[in-house]
Amino acid sequence: MSTEPESAVPPPTGAGESSPAPTRRTFIATSTAVGGAVVAGGVIGGSFLAAPEEVAAAEAPPSSRVSLTVNGTRRTVTVDNRTSLLDLLREHLGLTGSKKGCNAGACGACTVLVDGRRVNACLTLAVRLEAAEVTTIEGLAEGDRLHPLQQTFIDEDAFQCGYCTPGQIVSGVGCIQEGHTGSPQEIREWMSGNICRCGCYVKIVRAVEQTAARK
Repeated sequence: MSTEPESAVPPPTGAGESSPAPTRRTFIATSTAVGGAVVAGGVIGGSFLAAPEEVAAAEAPPSSRVSLTVNGTRRTVTVDNRTSLLDLLREHLGLTGSKKGCNAGACGACTVLVDGRRVNACLTLAVRLEAAEVTTIEGLAEGDRLHPLQQTFIDEDAFQCGYCTPGQIVSGVGCIQEGHTGSPQEIREWMSGNICRCGCYVKIVRAVEQTAARK
C-alpha cells in the first residue's frame, strides 16, 4: 500500500470541463468591482449629474419675503432666513449707523428699537419682524434737527472713538422711554448691556440723565 499523501491541490480542469461555481467571497468582490466601475463611469460621463438649474435650486438657501417699517418708511425685502436684522439694515438697506461690534449680543453697538423696545439687532432674525416698526440711529433726528439725546451727547462730549455711540444713544432713548432714569445708578443698570471701550460711562450717564430731566 502506498503511503504517499494525497495532493490537496485539485487536478487541473480539462478544456472540455466547466469551471467550478464561484465562491461567495468571489461573487461579492466581483459585484462590488463591477458596480463601482459602473457608478464611476456614470458620474464621469455625466449621466448621473443633476441639471444645472436643479443644482442651483438645491444650493440656494431658504429665503423669505418680509415687510417692515424702518424709520417711518415701509420696506419689503427678500432675504435669507438666517439674515439678522443688523445685516438687513446694513447690507440690504444701507443703514450703516448701527454697528457690528461683537456680533454676539454682548456689546450693544447694534442696539435698535423694535416696536419701541430695545433689541440687539445682531441677535434678531429679520424674518421674524413682519409688520414691525424699527427705529435706528438714522431715524431719531427730524431732518437737520437732532434728537435731544443726540444733542446732549455732543454737549457733554459723551463719546470718544464714536463706534459704540449709535447703540448708546438708541439704548439711552429706550431707557428714557421705559422710565428707568430715576438715578445715575438706575441708568447704569439699565444700560449695562452697552459697552464703551473708551470708558465714557460717566458722561454717557450724565447725558441720559439730563435729557430725561428735560423731557
